[in-house]
Amino acid sequence: MTSLLHHAIPYVLLLAIINSHTHIRAVSSVLGLGADLLCSRVPGITPSQRRICSRAPDAIVAISEGARKGIAECQSQFRNRRWNCSLQASAGSVFGYVVLLGSREAAFTYALLSAGVAYSVTASCARGNISTCGCDDRKRGRYSASGWKWGGCSADIKYGIKFARKFVDAREVEGDARALMNLHNNKAGRRAVKKNLRTECKCHGVSGSCTMKTCWKTLPAFSSIGRHLVKKYNSARAVVACKMHKKSSLYLALQKKKNRRPRPSHLVYLEKSPNYCDFNPATGSLGTVSRQCNRSSAGPDGCDLMCCGRGYNTHQYTHKWKCNCRFHWCCYVECNTCQEETEGYTCK
Repeated sequence: MTSLLHHAIPYVLLLAIINSHTHIRAVSSVLGLGADLLCSRVPGITPSQRRICSRAPDAIVAISEGARKGIAECQSQFRNRRWNCSLQASAGSVFGYVVLLGSREAAFTYALLSAGVAYSVTASCARGNISTCGCDDRKRGRYSASGWKWGGCSADIKYGIKFARKFVDAREVEGDARALMNLHNNKAGRRAVKKNLRTECKCHGVSGSCTMKTCWKTLPAFSSIGRHLVKKYNSARAVVACKMHKKSSLYLALQKKKNRRPRPSHLVYLEKSPNYCDFNPATGSLGTVSRQCNRSSAGPDGCDLMCCGRGYNTHQYTHKWKCNCRFHWCCYVECNTCQEETEGYTCK
């Protein structure tokens, strides 16, 4: 269990940063505090992470924002499933115990939070909020094969990915199967940000003509990255840890084809997911008792699937509101009271 807890700690750190409102206010006034003092207040970080923080203390705000984005997007994408990314108060991890089990849900969690950090650091660079980076000017002034010119403020995704890799991956040093799984999924999350970059353009010319066009790379809405990673979650690959020939180090190989390694863009997992029907702290399952369900749906939010065959309770609700309001001269408003009877369903 000690080893498993170790792999949850990077996300304990992110949660600690997110929930520390005093700390975030301190980060916002980093120039007044001093980097060393600021970074000493961040709980649970390793010496290497502390050095990264000292070199770019203003980036800690972006890490917090990225973790928030990742959590919110995870909850949005899985809100209608048995596993819905519910946060559980625990000393173990951001997502309760789910990151302790090497499941495809853990794979998605690590990938999305890593993507969130890379995304927010990149966005903060473009906004000028991090002193050590800015826009990506490597292509500025060049022309594309289509004739338009690179310009504007392109997202410096290279810096964002590099920073996120150094900071988020810093704790995965044990070299065991779970560490390899986490590192692989972290990288897949960051690759998803780069893959989903968009090209935006602006036309130049008299009277609105487009005699010349300037284009730049920009970040998409984070929800598009979430949808991309959900597809990767649905097609995640089961892997096993294999020992390198004549070496003690390990590498990941596909469970059914041990002579092949997973692609860098794939999400990978080591253990089969629980069904999440019943509460089980050992696997990170919160169960679906009292979860809302849709009686008319045949999808994952339907009462049959959500309630795991246990049945559901029906609740009657009365919604009242002011309606058909009329203004009378002079001077008062008269309204009727409308009401609607509705039903809700929760799992037994």
